[in-house]
Amino acid sequence: MDIKISRDEEMRLRKELEGRTDFEALRERRYLAMPDLSRTPGSPLYEIVERVKKTPALAGFDIIEIPEIVPADISFDLFDFSADHPARSKSDTYYVNEENILRTHDTVFWYYYLNNPEIKERIARGEHMGALCYGKVYRKDEIDSRHMNVFHQLGGWYIAPDSEEVTMESFQDALTQIVQSVFGEKAVIRFNPDTFPYTDPSLEVEMNVKGTAAEGPAKGEWLELFGGGMPKKSVLKKMGVEGYHGWAFGFGIERFAIASMALPDIRLLWSTDPRVTKQLVLGTPYHEVSKYPPIVRDISFVVKKSFIPNDYFDLVREVGGNLVEEVALLDKYENDEKFGPENMSYAYRVTYRSIERTLTNAEVDELHKKLEETTASAFGATIR
Repeated sequence: MDIKISRDEEMRLRKELEGRTDFEALRERRYLAMPDLSRTPGSPLYEIVERVKKTPALAGFDIIEIPEIVPADISFDLFDFSADHPARSKSDTYYVNEENILRTHDTVFWYYYLNNPEIKERIARGEHMGALCYGKVYRKDEIDSRHMNVFHQLGGWYIAPDSEEVTMESFQDALTQIVQSVFGEKAVIRFNPDTFPYTDPSLEVEMNVKGTAAEGPAKGEWLELFGGGMPKKSVLKKMGVEGYHGWAFGFGIERFAIASMALPDIRLLWSTDPRVTKQLVLGTPYHEVSKYPPIVRDISFVVKKSFIPNDYFDLVREVGGNLVEEVALLDKYENDEKFGPENMSYAYRVTYRSIERTLTNAEVDELHKKLEETTASAFGATIR
């Protein structure tokens, strides 16, 4: 069945954001307004979701749609994130206010699923059940060809009473089917031990992207696709469920798309250029429409030592939008005599490149000047 969790509280928080004019609120509003490509027909991310839904091991699973703004305690405390886990930091996560965040992982659907009245009734009857959840998630991140701060995840799980046997072998079979649903039956994968706050035991799935089964694991190149494991009973108990066990998984949909089409740049998935979009076909290697030349500009500044690079990357995204391909740190250093004991110098190289056209030096100069001005005003920085 389809389960849609009420978004009344999210709508209230969005209205609060609309009433604010600070930089944080403006960018969070923009990120929330970006389309959900996993629900946009024609996008390869949508196609991946549809293929996964048809995986035999996931047949009959419920589809749950949850809010994009969620309480921080639900997202972190209930899922056994340690008190000092980096994800809790405002340098890694977008906080709408002190209590609520833009969701950082789709696993938070566990809480909403287990608190749905119909699911509670099914649990009371001792039934087994499964669910899938997908959509946008948000994390402050670096800027390069493989990372965006707004991306998409798909997660799922199967839970059953302890009286029903749920094995790691059955879980691995389900994961194999998921990979094959997207990459084909010839996909070669392997499982490695891993660690997650809310599953134990846990594993990761790697796919051999260049070798073949006949060549064996020594050949080819292994790409990490996603991870999962058995939900911790302590986590389920905190969500009000005891006497159940199962398995769960989650993956970044963009990672599947990039691997399937050998995409050189994650920004291509957001392109509206027909020359690009007609090539975004799963299983078909992408060929450059034209590798438009990059234009590189450096920026160096002195700023307080409390400066957070991930916040700066967000600022660069705001100023440069989809025209910034990469931001690379050139150096950072302290010099108490020159800058003062509370300050530090940073230097970044910004690569500007459009995926759709050739940029001119004049427009990049104007854009970079705006970046310098905004860096100074937003961070109290002194441009060098």
